Amino acid sequence: MSYGDPNNPYGAPQQQPPSGPGYGYPQQQQPPAQQQQQQGYGYPQHPQQQGYPSYPGATPVPQSMPGLLVTARVFLFIIGGFQIIVGGILLLAAAGSGALTTSQLESAGLTGISPDAVTGIFAGLGLLFLALSPLSITLGVKFAKGGNGVRVTTIVYGAVGAAMGLLALVGGGFAGVLWLAFSGVMIAACAQPSGKAWFNRPRY
Repeated sequence: MSYGDPNNPYGAPQQQPPSGPGYGYPQQQQPPAQQQQQQGYGYPQHPQQQGYPSYPGATPVPQSMPGLLVTARVFLFIIGGFQIIVGGILLLAAAGSGALTTSQLESAGLTGISPDAVTGIFAGLGLLFLALSPLSITLGVKFAKGGNGVRVTTIVYGAVGAAMGLLALVGGGFAGVLWLAFSGVMIAACAQPSGKAWFNRPRY
């Protein structure tokens, strides 16, 4: 009877090869539920939000006013000051046109127009320029904290200015070129995606 006989019940037990990577009892893998519990307690953590945009293709929210909007804002302030100056000059011209005679108007090429009509035209244009100047300045101020209404109003205001510039350009006035340039910048600044994002940005 040999201790090495595998069929001998009284023989020494054979050594079993290690079943795990180390000694002792084989390690068991923890269930997925226990692994999740070890990561933390309470509600599962959500991925960190990166802020805007929250959907694909969205325009990022600008942290500062875009450069083209800054240029349009400066143009609005310039236009407002120009309207005050021109309005004052036209009112002074209206006050002095009452002393004009019909012959003086005819010699200036204004035939068939009475001095009273010239006074009314000068006075009306002067009041119009003075009335528009606060609008230009107010829109420029509202660019900092204004909403979508300021953007739409500026686009409409720029379109009216562009139409007036075209009329002045057809009449041979060089000022029409400036009005077209200023109005084009205002419209482009408010119509582009960065301009929309600026006026529609969240405010806290």
